[in-house]
Amino acid sequence: MSQNKTRTVYAAVFATLLGVAALAAVAGLATVYLGLYNVAASEQHWKPVYQLLENAMHQSVRLRARNVERPPEFTETMVLRGAGCYRDQCLQCHGGPGTAQGDIGKSMQPLPGPLVDAARRWSTKEMYWLTRHGIRMSGMPAWEHRLDEEELWSTVAFLERLPGLDVAAFKAIAFEEVDGARRAGTIGACGAARMVMAPPGAGNPVLGRQALYQHACNACHMIPGITGPETHVGPPLAGFAGRANIAGVLPHTTENLERWLREPQAVKPGTAMPAMDVSPADARHIAAYLADLK
Repeated sequence: MSQNKTRTVYAAVFATLLGVAALAAVAGLATVYLGLYNVAASEQHWKPVYQLLENAMHQSVRLRARNVERPPEFTETMVLRGAGCYRDQCLQCHGGPGTAQGDIGKSMQPLPGPLVDAARRWSTKEMYWLTRHGIRMSGMPAWEHRLDEEELWSTVAFLERLPGLDVAAFKAIAFEEVDGARRAGTIGACGAARMVMAPPGAGNPVLGRQALYQHACNACHMIPGITGPETHVGPPLAGFAGRANIAGVLPHTTENLERWLREPQAVKPGTAMPAMDVSPADARHIAAYLADLK
C-alpha cells in the first residue's frame, strides 16, 4: 500500500471515530437537556446504566482502599460495638437476617442490598473505605463525621462476623434479644463518643469544608467553595469572616461560633437553624473554614 493510500485510510478511520464521538456527545447532551432519562426512583435504572455505575463504583473503591491500614486484629468488644452501629445506622437501609430494610431502603434506586454477604464481596480494607467515605449518588452516606475511628473499624468487624450469623444470633448480638426478650443493654449509642470528645487545639479549614456539606449546611446556605443548590432558606455565607455578630445575638468570636454551630436553639430559641449534631471537633474545623470567607 502506497504512503498516500495509508494516509487516506488513517484519515478515514480518524474521521469515522470523530463522527461517532460527536454523535455520542450529541446523544448525551440530548439525554440530559431534553430530560430523556427518567430519574424517578419509582423506575429502575436501565440495565447497561446500572452495570456501568456498578463497575465504576467497584473499581473506584478498590483503587482507593489499597493503602488503608487495618488494625492488627478485631476484638469481641469491637464486634459488639459494631453490632450497635449496624443496628443504629445501617439496618434501616440494608436490613439483616430475619429483619427487613426500612421503607426508605426498600424504595431507593439503586437498591442498597443486604450486607449479609458483604465480607464475601469486599475486602476488609474496602469495607472500611466504603463505610468511612460512602458512595456518591447512591444514598450511601460517609460516616467519618458521625462515627469515630474505632466505631468505623468496629462496624467492619461486625460485617466480617455477619455472614456466620443466623436470625437468632443476629438478634442476640444486634438487638441484645434472647428468646424474644431484651436483655439489659450493654451496647452504647453509636456516635455518642464523638459528641463528647475534646476538639483539636486548632481547626483545619480543609476538614471544615468537608464537615459543612457532610452536615448538610449547603442545603440551606450558599457557601463559597461548596457545591450545592441555589438555595435561599438561610443567608449566604460569603464574607462570613467579616460579620460583627452571629445570628444577631452573639459577638463574632471563634468560641461563640462553635457554640452556635452545636447549639443554635439554645443560643437563639425559635431560630430556623436546626441542631445538626455537630461534634466539638467538626465545629472547630467549620469555624476555621468560615474564618477564611472574607
